[in-house]
Amino acid sequence: MLTALVDYNSGNLHSAHKAFERMARERGAGTIVVTSEPDVVAKADRIVLPGDGAFPACKNHLFTYSGLFEAIEEAVVQKGRPFMGICIGMQMMASWGREYEDTTGFDWIPGEVVKITPSDPALKVPHMGWNDLVVDHPHPVLDGVDSGDHAYFVHSYHFKVENPAHRLAHVDYAGDITAIVGRDNMIGCQFHPEKSQRAGLRIVSNFLGWVP
Repeated sequence: MLTALVDYNSGNLHSAHKAFERMARERGAGTIVVTSEPDVVAKADRIVLPGDGAFPACKNHLFTYSGLFEAIEEAVVQKGRPFMGICIGMQMMASWGREYEDTTGFDWIPGEVVKITPSDPALKVPHMGWNDLVVDHPHPVLDGVDSGDHAYFVHSYHFKVENPAHRLAHVDYAGDITAIVGRDNMIGCQFHPEKSQRAGLRIVSNFLGWVP
């Protein structure tokens, strides 16, 4: 079993790599590789797409690697391999990103990524730090993760899904903020599971054993 963490120069992969390696060791889930090679991604059994920064910059970086997105899309959409997007990697699953400029996403999960607007003006944006997950829909990757478990967030924009069934979990920040999206063989976390202690590592471990 090979899990590819896609490296397209858009985020520090060190902590994610360590978390995935640790959980892969614990559950005997094969090898974790950090790669920007389309042929490695194409043969991977699972694909993880992280991302830090702004939506347009991350998408532009990804598409500067010739053939990389095409390899991801073929593996995930055509071949149904399990996929996890983290932070901007999750946001790019949307139809549109509205950060700085309108940017098309992968359009894997219909919806748009919009600025967080808390109803309480005392709450700052970016939404930064720990928040309590509220699980909206059960999912194999959320097995053992309950409402009230903490996750670590750093973001100013969030994913508004068109279909409520695609929002698997949210947090309250003077209004609902999407925390986890998913459909079919795809899942995405707005927070950083590798920095979210017990709940985050549980999600990583579940993903590594998930058979959609």
